[in-house]
Amino acid sequence: MKRAWLAFITIPFLLFYALPVGAVEKEERKWQDETIYFLMVDRFNNGDNSNDLNIDTKDPEAYHGGDFEGVIKQLDYIKDMGFTAIWLSPVFDNAEDGYHGYWVNDFYKTDEHFGSMETFKQLVKEAHKRDIKVILDFVVNHVGPEHPWLNDSSKADWFHPKQAEDGEDQQEREDSWLQGLPDLNQDNPEVRKYLIDAAQWWITETDIDGYHLDDVQNVPVDFWSEFTQKIKGAKSDFYLLGEVGSKDPREIVQYDKAGFDGLLDYPLNEDLRTAFAKPDQPLEALLAAAEGNGEVYEAPFLMANFMDNHNTVRFTRDAVQNNQHPGARWRLALTYLYTVPGIPVVYYGSEIALDGGEEPDNRRQMNFMTDKELIDYITQLGELRNQHPSLSRGSFDLLHEKDGMAVYKRTYKDEVSIIAINNTSKSQDVTLTEEELEKDKEMRGMLSGDLVRSTDGKYKLVLDREEAEIYSLADRSGLNIPYLTVMGAVYAAFFLFIFLVWRRAKRKRS
Repeated sequence: MKRAWLAFITIPFLLFYALPVGAVEKEERKWQDETIYFLMVDRFNNGDNSNDLNIDTKDPEAYHGGDFEGVIKQLDYIKDMGFTAIWLSPVFDNAEDGYHGYWVNDFYKTDEHFGSMETFKQLVKEAHKRDIKVILDFVVNHVGPEHPWLNDSSKADWFHPKQAEDGEDQQEREDSWLQGLPDLNQDNPEVRKYLIDAAQWWITETDIDGYHLDDVQNVPVDFWSEFTQKIKGAKSDFYLLGEVGSKDPREIVQYDKAGFDGLLDYPLNEDLRTAFAKPDQPLEALLAAAEGNGEVYEAPFLMANFMDNHNTVRFTRDAVQNNQHPGARWRLALTYLYTVPGIPVVYYGSEIALDGGEEPDNRRQMNFMTDKELIDYITQLGELRNQHPSLSRGSFDLLHEKDGMAVYKRTYKDEVSIIAINNTSKSQDVTLTEEELEKDKEMRGMLSGDLVRSTDGKYKLVLDREEAEIYSLADRSGLNIPYLTVMGAVYAAFFLFIFLVWRRAKRKRS
């Protein structure tokens, strides 16, 4: 009889776990699923005082002490916010004042202020242990202002003749000295080979996962075609992110065809900053750009979306200049960034609404002792993006946009997410119909827990001013009638079995 009671207790659990589950099966991660945290090594975190060489934290153009060890010590901080990849500013040996890394002196050495090659390798290993990919900034357009090659007569033809950039003619732009820096001649076979060999060496030596390529528009397209082809052969699934500082998609697209996986979306960035710098701004142009990218770029889902970076004024400054609270502005902007097609790139310090004007003011030191409200919001967004493939892989459908109130849908296989952003100074309500969403479902808010059920085939959602919500479209919650029916039948059969056993035992005793 004890065995019978054990079966009685066990059967419901076996039946429950035998029922099909609705969760989306975890698929292999792709680059479009990543969320990138971009940091300047020198300005992020000082983890090793032994390499603090001539640092001056009060001088915005001097080294501040950030290093590889400092990044290692904050990898858990980065991972906990939901980031799956880090993009590091250049780590190569640099000129005396090259805290930013873009004035390279030696492509095969790490900068002494950052740490040794062994420590960098350890950084990559520690990142990989946490399932974080590492993207390294690689500069091919120019070298530092006092590079040893400049005094080597045998390398005189490694550089273009010194001339200021005109910016109008493409050939002049490729041959000019950008901001007075010695411009490499990539048409020289020796220069081309050196740069490609160095880029391949870092991949095989350190096991990094991607490159960000700066000043793409200042280097011949045919060089990039060869570079991307050979770098792709060094490691499978290696990501190449190009930066073309143009607001014209037509100028960017020529490099899209040169083998880059993705490019920083500068045209979208301008619309982003305009839309979210203050409330009551229309989102129409922004959403149109998101839809239009599919017709312009070969892989729009691999384009990198960003609010600001080391070359721009901080987005926080935009909000402050408009007399707005940066936290509210950042929450709406990040919600959009995390839920439209493309890879989100977040510049270090955005999670604390770090302020900053023109460079170098936009490269202030990171502060880890600060209010965590925005950090918690980014963490929540990161969790949702990592858990719901529709937010990174889904189709994009605009359902509503009027005067700053927008609703759009992302669909991937059987998963549907609906994103609502109220970029206005008043509460807003929107009614969605069964032509836009399946009827007899419910929208479950995943940020603040809002619940919207269909009534007569319509969904009416209400959002407070300057708020956003990410909904999951799901079956209506309530009693699970099929499951309860099955369980009722099981229990009835079991009690009938017990009754028959009892009657049989009674007959034997009599």
